[in-house]
Amino acid sequence: MPRAGLTTTRVTAAAADLADEIGFENITLAALAKRFGVKDASLYSHVRNLQDLRTRVALLAGGEMIDRIAVAVAGRAGKDALAAFAGAYRAYALERPGRYAATQIRMDQSLIADSPALRRTAEITYGMLRAYGLAEPDLTDAVRLLRATFHGYCALESAGGFGAPRDVQKSWDRAVDALHVALENWPQEPH
Repeated sequence: MPRAGLTTTRVTAAAADLADEIGFENITLAALAKRFGVKDASLYSHVRNLQDLRTRVALLAGGEMIDRIAVAVAGRAGKDALAAFAGAYRAYALERPGRYAATQIRMDQSLIADSPALRRTAEITYGMLRAYGLAEPDLTDAVRLLRATFHGYCALESAGGFGAPRDVQKSWDRAVDALHVALENWPQEPH
């Protein structure tokens, strides 16, 4: 019988909090059980295993992140939408480092298809990029460019990897400007 007060939602939220405190890769069922004052076995009524828990944290975090992005881009288009999207992405990555790390794991495609939050992520991201006149396969390529740029920048920033005296925010703004120019001038794929 599940322990009183523990639910899958509560266990997942606690794991997400723990990820922000100690790092996503450092989450263990033992550490989570200790937080609740229960034995590890008590958690198996709510999650199948550590991988299931990590996937649930990734889905939770993905939903939180796209909610922020959706609010930021609402009613915006073009460069304004791109800057809002980028800013919300970066803020989430820096404020919620463990949760953000969870959003970067590779997940089973069937889980992605079944996740309303991840479908919403695709809809919002692709919608923003369609305003640049992009269609497949360019949409996928542009999403990969944005994700690689945003993730790389956030990973370096959070690790203290920018040592030059130039303000990090100014560099971020210039990177977003450069992405806007690239999206407006997207190269045609050779046939």
